[in-house]
Amino acid sequence: MSGTAPQARTRREGFVLGSVRGTPIILANSWFLIAAITVLIFGPQLQSSYSGLGAGAYLVAFAYALLLLFSVFIHELAHALTAKMYGWTTHKIVLNLWGGHTEFDFTKATPGRALVVAFAGPLANFVLAGLGYLVLLALPDGPSMTLVAAMGYLLTQIFIWANLLIGVFNVLPGSPLDGGRLVESIVWKATGSQEKGTVAAGWAGRVIVVLIVIGALVVPYLQGNQPSLSTTFIFILLAGFLWMGASASIRGAGIRLRLPGISAASLAAPAVSASVECSVAQLWSLRARYPSEAIVLCAPDGRPTAVVDEHALANVPPHAAAHTPANAVARTLSAGAYVPDTASGPDFVEYLSKLPDTEYVVVDPQGRVTGLLSQAKVVAAITGK
Repeated sequence: MSGTAPQARTRREGFVLGSVRGTPIILANSWFLIAAITVLIFGPQLQSSYSGLGAGAYLVAFAYALLLLFSVFIHELAHALTAKMYGWTTHKIVLNLWGGHTEFDFTKATPGRALVVAFAGPLANFVLAGLGYLVLLALPDGPSMTLVAAMGYLLTQIFIWANLLIGVFNVLPGSPLDGGRLVESIVWKATGSQEKGTVAAGWAGRVIVVLIVIGALVVPYLQGNQPSLSTTFIFILLAGFLWMGASASIRGAGIRLRLPGISAASLAAPAVSASVECSVAQLWSLRARYPSEAIVLCAPDGRPTAVVDEHALANVPPHAAAHTPANAVARTLSAGAYVPDTASGPDFVEYLSKLPDTEYVVVDPQGRVTGLLSQAKVVAAITGK
């Protein structure tokens, strides 16, 4: 791990601990919450089992939280380095309340490579568990151990089981777990659509959440073994995280599936143009001919510059209509707030997202105004709502 600063830098989402081959490593503020929960849950348990520890039980519990953090970091580092091996741009590694995640650019992904990158994380945890087992074999064991040696032995055991749990849990076949890439890759390979694979992986993730809740909470309760409050809290927290992640995958893929079908021509409402130099009286005449179309004002060079406000247009006194300029009753458009009627897909949406306006003029190949497009209608088409 390398960093350009000797101490952690702060960002809005947390602390930048350093970087690996240009990829920043961020310790999210939310990690401190899960660390506190770990200490509060396991501290009293250790204190009860090892009475000689006293308040030191909480330090051991915090060491457990740090071991979990290290295990998650190695997991995410394996993702990042494997992605870089394929030439994918890796944006950041974030260690947070839910464990962690690595953000990278999937534009160069294939089903096979996506699967390799995904399973690099769990594989790294299995390797750590194996290394921990070798350390465990070298440690002294038995009733004659000192308290410090016993704590070292216990933490090594915890390290092994934590990595086995992280590895096994992450290969479960559903998003947002790494195993979700298996479902995604299979459907992606079969259909040729990564988005359809992502939707399938998201639904598989939701099924896993239901099975976890049933197996960990419902079944024990029906058998008369009511789970403890801490166990219930942990599993509800875990289920909530997995459900949100699976749902986010489904929503994101749904948006990407809808993007190719989004076009300026299909979403625009009809509109007509008028010269920005005309008067309100002339706009009234145009409105009489086109009662339902929006009116767009254009500069002498034909460039759309404003959209007539219907309320303002209707409230100009009749005696002043001939002397009131059209731009006095119009909303000014920013430069470039117009698109060809053939514009469509992700590039079209990305272009609109860079404009400050909430409405955009649609023009035909000759530059004539044909429609007016609202931001709300574009957003509704993207989200499907």
